[in-house]
Amino acid sequence: MANNTSSLNLSNTTLWMHSATNLTIVDLKTSYLLCILASIVLPLLVKFWVNSLRKQQSLSSLFPLPPGPSSWPILGSIPDLLRNKPRFKWILGLMNEMNTEIACIRLGHVHIIPVTSPEIAREFLKKQDAVFASRPITMATEYSSRGFLTAVVTPWGEQWKKMRRVVTSEMVSHVRLKWLLQKRNEEADNLVFYLHNKCNKNSLNGGQVFNLRLLTRQFSGNVIRKMIFNKRYFGKGRKDGGPCIEEIEHVNSAFIVLYYIYSFGIQDYLPYLRWFDLDGHEKIVKRAMGLVNKYHDPIIEERIRQWSNGAMKNKLPEDLLDVLISLKDGHGNRWLSTEEIKAQIAEVVLATVDNPANAVEWAMAEMINQQDILRKAAHEIDIVVGKNRWVQEYDIPKLNYVKACAREALRLHPIAPFNVPHVSKSDTVVSGYFIPKGSHVLLSRIGLGRNHRIWNEPMKFYPERHLMSKDGGTNHVDLTEQELRFISFTTGRRGCVGAQLGTAITIMLLARLIQGFDWSAPLGESMIDLSESCNDLYLAKPLFAHAKPRLPSHIYPVG
Repeated sequence: MANNTSSLNLSNTTLWMHSATNLTIVDLKTSYLLCILASIVLPLLVKFWVNSLRKQQSLSSLFPLPPGPSSWPILGSIPDLLRNKPRFKWILGLMNEMNTEIACIRLGHVHIIPVTSPEIAREFLKKQDAVFASRPITMATEYSSRGFLTAVVTPWGEQWKKMRRVVTSEMVSHVRLKWLLQKRNEEADNLVFYLHNKCNKNSLNGGQVFNLRLLTRQFSGNVIRKMIFNKRYFGKGRKDGGPCIEEIEHVNSAFIVLYYIYSFGIQDYLPYLRWFDLDGHEKIVKRAMGLVNKYHDPIIEERIRQWSNGAMKNKLPEDLLDVLISLKDGHGNRWLSTEEIKAQIAEVVLATVDNPANAVEWAMAEMINQQDILRKAAHEIDIVVGKNRWVQEYDIPKLNYVKACAREALRLHPIAPFNVPHVSKSDTVVSGYFIPKGSHVLLSRIGLGRNHRIWNEPMKFYPERHLMSKDGGTNHVDLTEQELRFISFTTGRRGCVGAQLGTAITIMLLARLIQGFDWSAPLGESMIDLSESCNDLYLAKPLFAHAKPRLPSHIYPVG
């Protein structure tokens, strides 16, 4: 028994020693392989890390910043910005003095990169679009977006991606716009009804003088109010189709907010001074945005209650507000919070009223002074549409000359000096210049659209320039500008997703005005004063013009 036990122990010991030897050999082989692998991979990882570090360090040493003025410590060029108003004219004047189409102006800790070259603009928004796909945090956009809950001004991140998807798929898609066509048609009909009614009741030599700034802004406001809230008026309204005090206050407040979104606020570059509101911007924006929300919020809150208590259970959505409230997540819960709905609706209103109203006011002013252009546009509408029905959205593809007139107004008379800033998410190089992470890139709408190198006689209103292709043929005209020779609707990841809606509102407004009425300067005036405002890019004085019906009376809506 003892011998057996000894044999067993010896056997186990031998087995263990054999196994241990095998394990040792395996471990040695594994270690050897790992050493070989490490000797190959580790240097590569170190090299990659060193190269990345060198690249970050070398970008700023190998490539200069764009040219710019000398600046103060900490403040940068803010003292110069404060001394020179309007601030956009100082920036563009500085670029002209330096003879450059890209510059770098430091405001506080922020590098401002204004651009007036289409080629450089394309590098930013086409070639390196992903790098410049964020937005800055500013006082005005914080108020307009309720703390960055929206699609246009929210910095890059999950919230932006969510709301961008909502707007693109649920608010301005081709299917959704087709669904809302009748609401836009109602406002186009109301426009000519209002004008014709005023001409008949207050006839002045067979016509009437109208404030076209008020008219164009209210039409744009009416269209988006009808699409969102399914109503033209916030109050009792007017039988003649004109705006009431509520609608005027609503749209005027929206334009005030837009003005400060495009402005240079000191608190955005020296945020620790925001509490002092040194330039008074915050007080103005807060009040104006409060007026916009005063009209929106009660309607939104009441509609949400109706959807929550089952009052809308068996009803289909009637407008965009219904659509936003009824969106569900993967668990069947409401996808958007009340704050998100309020914020996105306000942003869509702001984004809709500006370009169409400004472009049409300027186009009409220029065309009234050049009656041959006005006659050509009216003739095109008569050929395409005739005189026995009103122009409709389905006619727009055939109205090349009318679109060329609107396009020329967008080029020569943009709504704002610069686009909403694009923020760089990392250090990069553009056009041979170092662009630091966090830079605010501003494409100059007037610098691009009035660039003498790109446009022949850039200050002349000449719609025909958009009809001619490079090979001498005729272009199909639309309002977008993919080559960024001017900015109508921006491109890229942060580009305007509402170009189709913006085009429809702009062209329908312009075409109905031209089709329905003969326009001229008011009696006693030979020409419209085309002076530009000293502080912005609007006409210095609102456009007043004389209108006289030009179609058979039975064509005009009767209310």
